Amino acid sequence: MRRLGVDVGGVIIERSEGTDDTSFFGPNYLRTPPVAGVFEALAELVPRFDEAYVVSKCEEPTERRTREWLAHHDFHARTGIGPERLHFCRTRPEKGPIAAQLGLTHFVDDRLEVLGHLDTVPYRYLFRPRQDEVDAYAAQLAGVRRVESWPELVAALRDRPA
Repeated sequence: MRRLGVDVGGVIIERSEGTDDTSFFGPNYLRTPPVAGVFEALAELVPRFDEAYVVSKCEEPTERRTREWLAHHDFHARTGIGPERLHFCRTRPEKGPIAAQLGLTHFVDDRLEVLGHLDTVPYRYLFRPRQDEVDAYAAQLAGVRRVESWPELVAALRDRPA
């Protein structure tokens, strides 16, 4: 079975810093934009998998905001990933056991550190990473494919049908 896992921050929801008007951590967090092309890409990709999940590391207040943001942007209807397929954890290493329990075969995350914890996932995609984090976790690059956009990821998954 093919099972896809996708992170939220920096992958579905655009990264934001501080408390500017569209910051996810400011009062207008519902206005934080999605990452360009995410809805279209997931709508195309989800039917190619047996199952698809969102797996995110965050604290409870951010989990609540994330659920609200996803609902506000009609994420579930637009992508085919239902609210029952959302999984949240409080630390990055916890993503590993969640991925193993779900039997994920593919995972998309913007943090190389996280992908290093996903040793049961054969196809791991590093999405628009920050260079300082790549430098810090460079040893984890083996077995990870770096992509810079959703269209590039869709093309990569077309090239790798496993």
